[in-house]
Amino acid sequence: MSVGEQDIEVTDDQGNESPRKSMTIGAVCKALEQEFPDISISKIRYLEDQKLLSPRRTPGGYRLYSQSDVARLRTILRLQRDEFLPLRVIRQELAAGRSAADIAAPGVQARRRPSVSVQERGPLYTLDDVLEETQAEASLVAELEDFGVIKGEVRAGAKYYDETEREIIRAVTELARYGVGGRNLRVLRTSADRESALLQQILAPSLRSRNPQRRKEALEALENLAAVTSHLKHLLLVRDLRKIAN
Repeated sequence: MSVGEQDIEVTDDQGNESPRKSMTIGAVCKALEQEFPDISISKIRYLEDQKLLSPRRTPGGYRLYSQSDVARLRTILRLQRDEFLPLRVIRQELAAGRSAADIAAPGVQARRRPSVSVQERGPLYTLDDVLEETQAEASLVAELEDFGVIKGEVRAGAKYYDETEREIIRAVTELARYGVGGRNLRVLRTSADRESALLQQILAPSLRSRNPQRRKEALEALENLAAVTSHLKHLLLVRDLRKIAN
């Protein structure tokens, strides 16, 4: 086993072993991969480059992560996955003392958005499953398909929807209570298409790369850019709505 894949005992100034261990970057990946399947060494290094992590180094230059480093990393990954926060906002949250315990609090759990990813579609759901989980009307789902907001996928004669489409249906169901229907969502769909085209253009060379590592890093960057774009749209919307409220 290489030094990048094992735990390393921490010693004090007299060379005595500490009861606590520091972990190499490879060991950290293995420890977190069950909760975060898309975790990678390059992603952890990227978070370090963004000044979100600062593990200590051995004389040979290997990164060593303490238990508090790993807890901080877990908090960062949860904020990305569960709340789609951009790194800038996550940095502010951490500076304000946000912790993994805060994220696990009941009040925060209720505000969590479902985890969806640019890189993974997640499981597929039948129409009946979607209707049961979202409390949507079948007619609303059909309307969303008519207007191209969702598409679904036909397998063995049955229609299935991925996680993202399920959550789109859930969100539109909430809007439907205010009289918003599929036809009203054209402007949002058009805006999303334009933003998608912009982000793809920014990362096009890397996304088309034949180098698997470069492509993987580009997909991770695309995920972060999507979060930043989403946050920016929210800020712009709040700014414009504030004019109405005042």
